[in-house]
Amino acid sequence: MKSISIRKIQPDDNAPIANVIRAVFEQEGYPRTGTAYADPQLDYLFESYQAPKSVYFVIESEGRILGGGGIAPLDEGALETCELQKMYFLPEVRGKGVGQQMIQQCLEAAAQRGFQYCYLETLPQMKAAQHVYQKMGFTYLDAPMGSTGHISCPVWMIKSL
Repeated sequence: MKSISIRKIQPDDNAPIANVIRAVFEQEGYPRTGTAYADPQLDYLFESYQAPKSVYFVIESEGRILGGGGIAPLDEGALETCELQKMYFLPEVRGKGVGQQMIQQCLEAAAQRGFQYCYLETLPQMKAAQHVYQKMGFTYLDAPMGSTGHISCPVWMIKSL
């Protein structure tokens, strides 16, 4: 793989990143209901992340979108807490340190936007992702925060910024 870049999402990225997220769910056999797969804004991530204190980044290589991730205020959560959202990568970029780079970029963006904590939800079978989250300083919680609607994601983690 040639060089990759992480950049802010653009309008033309909507369809490619939605396709990446759906492909990951389909390839890995993850649940489609109660997860990001079913989010109504999945086809309009550029527009969704124009909201205040929100940002979404995509991974690009040779003009091709290979993954993405972002932050936004936690729905019905404390004002000082953001949520790490829609962090999905195609298999060809996994295990190459790109996830850590993406998380770091998101955490820096969260701190710049005044957040003090970053929360996330994930699937139990996403063990590699959980390992990376732990490496980046996230710790497990016993209960969910906010109201994300992701009822199929029973693993909750948080990090102090």
